[in-house]
Amino acid sequence: MPAYDVIVAGLGGMGSAAAHHLAERGLRVLGLERYGPGHDRGASHGGSRITRQSYFEGSQYVPLLLRAYELYDRLAADSGRDVITLTGGIMAGPPDSRTVAGARASAERWGLEHELLDAAELRKRFPTTAPRPDEVALYEAKAGFVRPERTVLAQLELADRHGADLRFHEPMLAWEPVGDGVRVITASTVYSAGQLIVTPGPWAPELLADLGVPFSIERQVQHWFQPRGGVDAWLPERHPIYIWEDESGTQVYGFPAIDGPAGGAKIAFFRKGSATTPDTLDTGVHASEIAEMAAAAARVLPGLPGEHLRGEPCMYTTTPDEHFVISRHPAHDAVTVGCGFSGHGFKFVPVVGEILADLATTGTTGHDIGLFDPRRFS
Repeated sequence: MPAYDVIVAGLGGMGSAAAHHLAERGLRVLGLERYGPGHDRGASHGGSRITRQSYFEGSQYVPLLLRAYELYDRLAADSGRDVITLTGGIMAGPPDSRTVAGARASAERWGLEHELLDAAELRKRFPTTAPRPDEVALYEAKAGFVRPERTVLAQLELADRHGADLRFHEPMLAWEPVGDGVRVITASTVYSAGQLIVTPGPWAPELLADLGVPFSIERQVQHWFQPRGGVDAWLPERHPIYIWEDESGTQVYGFPAIDGPAGGAKIAFFRKGSATTPDTLDTGVHASEIAEMAAAAARVLPGLPGEHLRGEPCMYTTTPDEHFVISRHPAHDAVTVGCGFSGHGFKFVPVVGEILADLATTGTTGHDIGLFDPRRFS
């Protein structure tokens, strides 16, 4: 029975980060993945993810974001891959909206550089936007985007460089505690290790049913539209990333044109999906979905929708309070879990990998992760 220090089950964003950190520390690491490297079957694809520091989801996240920025820069330097780009970003909507007020609260608590723009200032600064007179925006110069596929591949390459044993198309089917360690069963064989890290993405309800967390899996669609008049006004040096909330609380988010003249600009709803499972995911994109997205885009971005180029579904795995799960398993000291990240998790990938490696090797971490304890649902 092959023996390792740590087995990482699931090599998407968080799992590949954990494998990288563990292997870099000199541990014997086995990584298991259901599909091939950098696959598009979970939540680590779509070409781009927003990164930002003025965090409306909670100011508790900001220290983790500051560390994530450091680690993204290090990942780029060590791998030679372009994984993060800062374009500036706007959090827009009514002044008392969660998007604006929450971002402002985080920025003020942590002394983050930011500007508050009224509607006229926002239109002048970014002519691609069309705020209503009563809307405002928080502008953050250090916001931008990360590249999920490149990030995963960079982390896998570095894990491999440091000696990790990475096995693709070999998912973990089950695990069980054995003495002070753990046994992992795949379709091919059985492995043993001192520790197991489970980063299962949308397979969390199946593989972590005993955790007691009521995960939900949602189908979300990302859309790419070609701006009317071309992409010049939408280039990263001219157009920021954005999250825009309307008076009903509906949020849309999007990006500059980052994929060349014919690549369009990506936009999507923020947390507006339908229930699914990995086995029943509808991979098509429907006319009604395109029309709904086009109408929402046109309200705030007069250069969109333009021509719809493509749509791409992905799966969000979330918890009822939308906060992550990062912890040693409450019932098994040899198991560490990381899940429930969808919607706002990818920007944290390298620091979550660092935390998971800490927990698997020492049982604790210097990062504050009290917010992410799964026992909050007990």
